Amino acid sequence: MADFAVSSDPAVQLQLERLSSLSPGADTLGLERISGLLARLGNPERSLPPVFHVAGTNGKGSTCAFLRAALEASGKKVHVYTSPHLVRFNERMRIGGSIVGDPILAGLLDEVLNVAEGIGPSFFEVTTAAAFLAFARYPADACIIEVGLGGRLDATNVLETPIMCGIAQLGLDHQQFLGDRIEQIAAEKAGIAKKDVPLITQHYPSSLANEIGRVAREAGARWLAKGGVWDASIYRNKIHYHDEFGELELPVPRLPGSHQAGNASLAVAMLRHQTAIEVPSASLRAAMGWAEWPARLQHLATGALPALLPAGSELWLDGGHNPAAGRAIADFFRSRIAPGRPFHLILGMLSNKDLRGFLEPFAGSTAQIWAVPVPGHAHHAPEVVREVGDSLGLTSSSADDPGSALAKIAASDSAAPLVLIGGSLYLAGAVLAANGTLPT
Repeated sequence: MADFAVSSDPAVQLQLERLSSLSPGADTLGLERISGLLARLGNPERSLPPVFHVAGTNGKGSTCAFLRAALEASGKKVHVYTSPHLVRFNERMRIGGSIVGDPILAGLLDEVLNVAEGIGPSFFEVTTAAAFLAFARYPADACIIEVGLGGRLDATNVLETPIMCGIAQLGLDHQQFLGDRIEQIAAEKAGIAKKDVPLITQHYPSSLANEIGRVAREAGARWLAKGGVWDASIYRNKIHYHDEFGELELPVPRLPGSHQAGNASLAVAMLRHQTAIEVPSASLRAAMGWAEWPARLQHLATGALPALLPAGSELWLDGGHNPAAGRAIADFFRSRIAPGRPFHLILGMLSNKDLRGFLEPFAGSTAQIWAVPVPGHAHHAPEVVREVGDSLGLTSSSADDPGSALAKIAASDSAAPLVLIGGSLYLAGAVLAANGTLPT
């Protein structure tokens, strides 16, 4: 898939332009190209600190954030590889806890691209190779690696000996690569399972669990699903977690949304079922408040965009873009909308995403839709967004961009509104840049 990454640093931009010209126009999943590329680099993926490998349709990035927070709270130095980025390409790679600097990033990309001739690697494969090269060179106590797409054939799945694998929430997304049936998607995600490595997952319906169990058995992995040897629930505003090692009472996560307790619990289970790195219970508790994950129900309290709204308004940002994300987001706002308070959804979504599936959970609400384009990307045309919104009984309008939509909302509402900008991580990145609140 085209990435459209740009950089304000000339050296990094030069390498991104080389990468864009080298990579094919569309990704073809498979491990042959990344394996060949890494072999030319001396197989750095075999020299990484202990690896936590995380897959899932939704929640895998948040799970990585909780893993990182817990490990860092215990004093560990952590490398992290996630995708996509929101504003700066550098966000994909954290070396020892810090976003990679431009000089190091430019050098890594140059080194990978210099050996890539004849392989034709994808954008993501080059990025993955650069991350593994960095993580093998710089000392750290652990690596957290997020799957890019799927699992079985994802470039990160060249990792042969992670200490822990995890799968977050499953849902329909990227069907053009992974199949139209959620059972197929479950099997693809479970493809990260490795012999003798624990595979920690959420609880899934039997049709999905059967597929995950089958893949785990074939791989020789020890599958540990929520509701078996470990479980977690929320009551009295606490997460009550238990497994064969004992019980824990944890604060609910600071990250908004009830679904984050599930992501946090998955991270806790992953940390407690490995023996390579000691993580005290106090660090697990601290992680509930430390974890940060931009553009996932992020409250924009300061910056250029909330300043466009009247006093007392709330502005939120989320990059979720599939039906499961729509349900989680709608559930969150359903509990926040006071009777009579205006609620607006500024929505831009890529054309290959399920627009109706995302919006259906908002049907029956008071949400007013403002359709906006996603700059630089093929997206659902605003008139299509309006048509789908109208068919669900939602009032729909359009605007040139989120800032214009906010200005129209401010001019039309007498009461302080609740506003969500959502539907695309690419749009979320543009919003953070416009707001002057870049990820750190």
